[in-house]
Amino acid sequence: MEISVVSTRPFTDQKPGTSGVRKQVSRFRKPHYLENFVQSIFDSQKALAGAELILGGDGRFFNREAVQIILRMAMANQVRKVTVGCGGILSTPAASHLIRTRRAGGGIVLSASHNPGGPKGDFGIKFNVANGGPAPESVTSAIHAASLEITHYRIARAPHVDIDHVGHQKLGEMEVEVVDPVTDYANLMESLFDFAAMRALVGSGGFSMRFDAMHAVTGPYAIQILEERLGAAPGTVMRKEPLADFGGRHPDPNLSHARELGELMFGRDAPDFGAASDGDGDRNMILGRGFFVSPSDSLAVMAANAHLIPAYRDGLKGVARSMPTSQAIDAVAEALGIPCYETPTGWKFFGNLLDDGRITLCGEESFGTSSDHVREKDGLWAVLFWLNLIAARGQPVTEIVRDHWQRFGRHYYTRHDFEEIESERAEALMDRLRAALPSLPGQQFGALQVRAADDFSYSDPVDGSVSSGQGLRILFEDGARIVFRLSGTGTHGATLRVYLERHETRPDQLDEDTQAALAPLIELAEEIADIRNQTGKDAPDVIT
Repeated sequence: MEISVVSTRPFTDQKPGTSGVRKQVSRFRKPHYLENFVQSIFDSQKALAGAELILGGDGRFFNREAVQIILRMAMANQVRKVTVGCGGILSTPAASHLIRTRRAGGGIVLSASHNPGGPKGDFGIKFNVANGGPAPESVTSAIHAASLEITHYRIARAPHVDIDHVGHQKLGEMEVEVVDPVTDYANLMESLFDFAAMRALVGSGGFSMRFDAMHAVTGPYAIQILEERLGAAPGTVMRKEPLADFGGRHPDPNLSHARELGELMFGRDAPDFGAASDGDGDRNMILGRGFFVSPSDSLAVMAANAHLIPAYRDGLKGVARSMPTSQAIDAVAEALGIPCYETPTGWKFFGNLLDDGRITLCGEESFGTSSDHVREKDGLWAVLFWLNLIAARGQPVTEIVRDHWQRFGRHYYTRHDFEEIESERAEALMDRLRAALPSLPGQQFGALQVRAADDFSYSDPVDGSVSSGQGLRILFEDGARIVFRLSGTGTHGATLRVYLERHETRPDQLDEDTQAALAPLIELAEEIADIRNQTGKDAPDVIT
């Protein structure tokens, strides 16, 4: 089979962020753009030659075309075998599981997560290493360096590969195995949780639930697990068919983009349990009847009750959270007498801790939680954890969370997103804040006194690597916090994220409105950062 060596020039915008490269579809469809990045993976990761590669994505627009290009490039770069999900579909946690169980050299995941899809939407690509997790900074830096030096890429002149039927094929000397994307993952879930108890709960006649797949990748997974294996009523899974444009909406599991689910859960005849996942299946939203569970609280409740779940009945080795995530999990870790690690944002930072056996559960405030069963966030895993917990405790979601608050106090927490700010203005705001940090400790703002202020830096306890510039923190004497951080997950301008948190232990103050409870901190964040003048925005675009 003929191999073409195609001359090309570097693109300067292929530096991977926390989850690879995300751009508009139109950018990825420019001649050589996708090919350059894929060749940079092969050039920098020499061990892929002669190894197995896992390949799949969330089914968004351009997914199928990208799979065909990558298959032909893998063959031209001497990859021994590519295992691809049927139809080009693999949820991100399912891809991580396949990499680990097949001892593959790595995987290429095609997704822009919760970003919109369609011809005018976004596309993304990232490389996962042999442990199943996102590439660490040493690997992404090598890929980026290769992308800046590239002069040519290799691609086979080959016919279209049938990715719509399970089975084995040959592409030249390379084996292509098309696999059912769901079954292996569903079997993993059944090994972790008490499916018998959940079947009894779901089939009791006194319990109802809905899951919003958001026309994204988890539709087929949720159908098999929730409706077929657990016996939930047909129709439990909403928007179950994966669509290239996610039905014209952001596949983002929050109350804005999963509004039908939200209306159901806060309506007159609400189901007992509601949940949603995102584009590639790694995020989750948990709801009770008339009740939203914040991702930070969800992680803390999971840790406090992990002993009730079969896979974790022997206890947790430790836990970890990203720095902006609320400190609710810290309180649980202290009570359990286990370590709690604070890392930068980005799931790759949990990988070393998981591989070294230091932690069992981890999570981020951006609707991501998981455990040591894979090396990615896992949306359906979180949903099943909560279902198992409801079955084990015999309580609804609301009671479980309120009981948790009574025991540990409530960490009132919110995130305000100011989206699509001109990059220069966003950077100027952060530079101005960074310069002011040394003068803040000791200052009094109303009832709040600043204890410390810094630009968060993380020293990895496993390999000693240091990640600096990870977010600006203002810490107060009473434990309250304000964190400012620029997000790298969007494709238009910059997103300023402001995280606000305070801890409340008074029993009669645990059921306040979150925004009202945090109003003094919200006002102070505006005062310190001068957000309106610096960004031109009068209010956040999204509040979670």
